[in-house]
Amino acid sequence: MEQEPIVALDFPTWEISRKFLENFETPLFVKVGMELYLQNGPLILEELKKMNHRIFLDLKLHDIPNTVGQAMKGLAQFEIDLINVHAAGGVKMMEQAMEGLIQGTQAGKERPKLISVTQLTSTSEEQMKKEQLILVPLVDSVLHYAEITKEAGLDGVVCSPHEAAAIQDACGREFLKVTPGIRLKGDAVQDQNRIASPSQARLLGASAIVVGRSITGAADPAEAYRRVKTEWEGQS
Repeated sequence: MEQEPIVALDFPTWEISRKFLENFETPLFVKVGMELYLQNGPLILEELKKMNHRIFLDLKLHDIPNTVGQAMKGLAQFEIDLINVHAAGGVKMMEQAMEGLIQGTQAGKERPKLISVTQLTSTSEEQMKKEQLILVPLVDSVLHYAEITKEAGLDGVVCSPHEAAAIQDACGREFLKVTPGIRLKGDAVQDQNRIASPSQARLLGASAIVVGRSITGAADPAEAYRRVKTEWEGQS
């Protein structure tokens, strides 16, 4: 999908986000999650587009099919590049999400890519079995969600790099595997469980990587981004 890493803007305000983005001379591909979007609203998307950044709107929608479909129809007007839902919402919900996204995309504009979340990268197999009562191995749960996502006509999934190869085998090379939980070597794991370095993600078959605190928490974010990008592109 993208050789360019997706940078997670996990900040509470637009002012902090804007100041962070001043570290970079060229536009980025950025992720806007719930923290930033829900506290600041669509203004965030409008400001980022003015600055020519591409946007992954990471809202993980999960509701009844009609509600998700109508939400997607409204969100499409902001000309985002990538958006997601929870695969646990089911095939019908994902189909209506795609339908709403198509309806909401303006004539002559490219439809945003739509992917689903399989299992969060913070979820361990033990937690999944105990709290979700899903008793199969975690990779089997992820694979199942990927397969019903493809059945629903979506473009791909969010998964950990460690499941990317199995998903590619099951769903094809063009099916997107967008992988968070990326850390530079030596960085703290923090609240993630299934993590990988940029080079590991590339070797494991990820289509795109999402990087947060390894860049946003660095003393020199531009240099950290360069390191991530170089490693992701296989130049290190």
